[in-house]
Amino acid sequence: MSGDDQAENKEEEDKSGAVKFGWVKGVLVRCMLNIWGVMLFIRLSWIVGEAGIGLGVIIIGLAVTVTAITGLSTSAIATNGYVRGGLGVLIILLSTMVTSITGLSTAAIATNGFVRGGLGVIIIGLSVVVTTLTGISMSAICTNGVVRGGGAYYLISRSLGPEFGGSIGLIFAFANAVAVAMYVVGFAETVVDLLKESDSMMVDPTNDIRIIGSITVVILLGISVAGMEWEAKAQVILLVILLIAIANFFIGTVIPSNNEKRSRGFFNYQASIFAENFGPSFTKGEGFFSVFAIFFPAATGILAGANISGDLEDPQDAIPRGTMLAIFITTVAYIGVAICVGACVVRDATGNVNDTIISGMNCNGSAACGLGYDFSRCRHEPCQYGLMNNFQVMSMVSGFGPLITAGIFSATLSSALASLVSAPKVFQALCKDNIYKALQFFAKGYGKNNEPLRGYILTFVIAMAFILIAELNTIAPIISNFFLASYALINFSCFHASYAKSPGWRPAYRIYNMWVSLFGAVLCCAVMFVINWWAAVITYVIEFFLYIYVTYKKPDVNWGSSTQALSYVSALDNALELTTVEDHVKNFRPQCIVLTGGPMTRPALLDISHAFTKNSGLCICCEVFVGPRKLCVKEMNSGMAKKQAWLIKNKIKAFYAAVAADCFRDGVRSLLQASGLGRMKPNTLVIGYKRNWRKAPLAEIENYVGIIHDAFDFEIGVVIVRISQGFDISQVLQVQDELEKLEQERLALEATIKDNDSEEGSGGIRGLFKKAGKLNITKTPSKKDSSINTIQSMHVGEFNQKLVEASTQFKKKQGKGTIDVWWLFDDGGLTLLIPYILTLRKKWKDCKLRIYVGGKVNRIEEEKIAMASLLSKFRIKFADIHIIGDINIKPNKESWKVFEEMIEQYRLHESCKDVTTAEKLKRETPWKITDAELEAVKEKSYRQVRLNELLQEHSRAANLIVLSLPVARKGSISDWLYMAWLEILTKNLPPVLLVRGNHKNVLTFYS
Repeated sequence: MSGDDQAENKEEEDKSGAVKFGWVKGVLVRCMLNIWGVMLFIRLSWIVGEAGIGLGVIIIGLAVTVTAITGLSTSAIATNGYVRGGLGVLIILLSTMVTSITGLSTAAIATNGFVRGGLGVIIIGLSVVVTTLTGISMSAICTNGVVRGGGAYYLISRSLGPEFGGSIGLIFAFANAVAVAMYVVGFAETVVDLLKESDSMMVDPTNDIRIIGSITVVILLGISVAGMEWEAKAQVILLVILLIAIANFFIGTVIPSNNEKRSRGFFNYQASIFAENFGPSFTKGEGFFSVFAIFFPAATGILAGANISGDLEDPQDAIPRGTMLAIFITTVAYIGVAICVGACVVRDATGNVNDTIISGMNCNGSAACGLGYDFSRCRHEPCQYGLMNNFQVMSMVSGFGPLITAGIFSATLSSALASLVSAPKVFQALCKDNIYKALQFFAKGYGKNNEPLRGYILTFVIAMAFILIAELNTIAPIISNFFLASYALINFSCFHASYAKSPGWRPAYRIYNMWVSLFGAVLCCAVMFVINWWAAVITYVIEFFLYIYVTYKKPDVNWGSSTQALSYVSALDNALELTTVEDHVKNFRPQCIVLTGGPMTRPALLDISHAFTKNSGLCICCEVFVGPRKLCVKEMNSGMAKKQAWLIKNKIKAFYAAVAADCFRDGVRSLLQASGLGRMKPNTLVIGYKRNWRKAPLAEIENYVGIIHDAFDFEIGVVIVRISQGFDISQVLQVQDELEKLEQERLALEATIKDNDSEEGSGGIRGLFKKAGKLNITKTPSKKDSSINTIQSMHVGEFNQKLVEASTQFKKKQGKGTIDVWWLFDDGGLTLLIPYILTLRKKWKDCKLRIYVGGKVNRIEEEKIAMASLLSKFRIKFADIHIIGDINIKPNKESWKVFEEMIEQYRLHESCKDVTTAEKLKRETPWKITDAELEAVKEKSYRQVRLNELLQEHSRAANLIVLSLPVARKGSISDWLYMAWLEILTKNLPPVLLVRGNHKNVLTFYS
């Protein structure tokens, strides 16, 4: 468990007196209220009229299935541990989606709504499918671990990562805020209609809606700010009203109809009406999907309970149980109302009690005609009553009409209240994660329930603004699609978590299937386009823009998302698949082990290595910890994450690896053998030149040269890099650290003195000494303090300015210049390939390749032409080719004298001593250079000295020299002599890369 998680756990445990709800009051009640929207009272009869009883039930079923699968997926995710505050936000987001569309429908219906009939049951069934699928996914997600504040944002971000979660969280927090306005406007329009009937208008319809809406949203804000307990009580009261209204309708269907109701198409239960209304009868411009688009919002709202998961006693149990039971109950109610209204009311009616049948009239199968009424003129002229025309059918059928109006009020106000609670909670969770840094102000919570009061005010302002606009029909489809996109991502989250096969995906809720969740996600996306194609496009564009923004900002979070798990699985699969493919010369790339130690201590060595491995090959920064294993392992483990983080922070595409060993060579040998994975194994060892070889202990020199031999033994190429100032800047880093500590102590002391400036008398002085004591400031500085004070007197730039500059030389863009390649041995082409790759990099692209090769004096032009032809076949661009004909002549005396002085202290000089003494010296100092050895390799020594002369002559001004590395035969060349070769070869030159491949071809002529 991370530190942040522990802190949040402790914070939640410390809360006392917080309101906690059971599964009935916390989930079931809220979900039922949000699923039973105004659609139930106003649009459902029209759905049945257009689509008929059969298709109407299917539409309900499809809608509910999608939401139910999402709910089940959420439950599965939440049951992987225990659930705390915030999953509810997700649920409220989804429920708000439904209610948003409901609000749109309410507004439209209040102005010009009318009811028709047809495939009603199928349409209801289709909606049930959607909500059911969503419910399943939601249940899975909710039961897969601790769920805190944030709802849909929290679930999606923790499952798919901050990119998806951050984009969906912002637009859905906004959608919930606008949804408050839509529901309140729907409520206000219904009230204004009642005022019209009683001729009690205050100003005019538009301004009356604004006035009533403003007053309503203020009251709802007061309920929300008062706390979750008051909000829960209000929801219970609204549910009671809603249940009474629904019961009122069913009672009305069995109360004998009177003449007035018959004239309006209500005949109680009649088999002939049921048969007539069973099939579809779409009017002009309507079809299955258009009817489904209008009904679907009625099936949503399944996330209202999960929205307050932090306020539930047992979220793991409450969310799946309450959500799925709410889906079942509301589905039964929807289907029941659809069947009842379809069996009682005809599609068209005139409302004229005198439109009865005439004796001998042919009914042509009309149900109304068979029951004594003639509504045939509705075929030629518009009528005001019946399922197809009257959106107040449920009020007419009910036992007491005003109760249906009360139900409409309850549905709109409960949806508005749910959105007013969910928007601030989603927004607060988003701000807490600091995905959008500018919104951090809204992260603060208040009270025992951590209420987002600032978010409430912001939501109130947004809602008021849209209420005053009072034109919501245009934006409503976009808001509805925002919520539906949340459904899609919840389903996809459940699928993605399952598909990634992460061991951490262990939802306690088992009734879900990854492919069913995927089907739910696809179905949600399809429904978005069915509802409104341009709104769906706008939704995707906004989400894509926010996704790109969050991706670009790269928030510093790690939530163990399924995206990470799938990336691992994909990488593993690709690595395994790669092992089945044989290596080919065309695909060769340098894959390097770079012996940097800590990567920050030798940045120049890492930079030059990264220059020819970035985006093309493997780069592993390696460190060997030498000493007692227990201490080394502890030190190694404590720094692994920090050093890898340094690489990431500095945008270096490399891995960090470390080993603990008894000696340096053993550690490197282990790295050479065990590093890499499958085909992604190192083929090149990069090490820095050992500048202090003359002062180094014998064991260090043996290890250094032995590492080179080991690399060749393992068929790994070697690159030795030398720069004039060396690579190790650990002393500079130490000075910087000490200065930073001193600066912190100075600032702390100044702050202490400042705090005590206002104090008077001895009390102030005593306080100063007391606080100074806490800062470990004493009269007598310790030995450590003395050393720090010495360092403090030196500016870090004065400490070793040249070393600091040298450490960054490969980070800078190299100006126009040359990379001189001295290709003196055929090592397979690595000496040519590395400089060629360098010229492809942005920092080195202005440097031209100059190729130097050895040749015969009398065949310089021929060999130059041959080399140019060879390089052309290799497709390596070059600026010039130089054939060096005098490469094997003796060096001048001055140069040779320098070399002799260099090796003098390491020579045995056995020829000047008697045999006994010489033998004794050989046994005591076997590492020294013998006269016999020196004579045997004299020509090779001449060659190294001569090469330095040529390098001084031709390449002194080059940006970089790439030179074939001389190889010492193991057992034939002493370590000190070999180091002397490397020293004299690279002395007083620009940066040098000594390269030797493993004699495997890395270049090819063929395409």
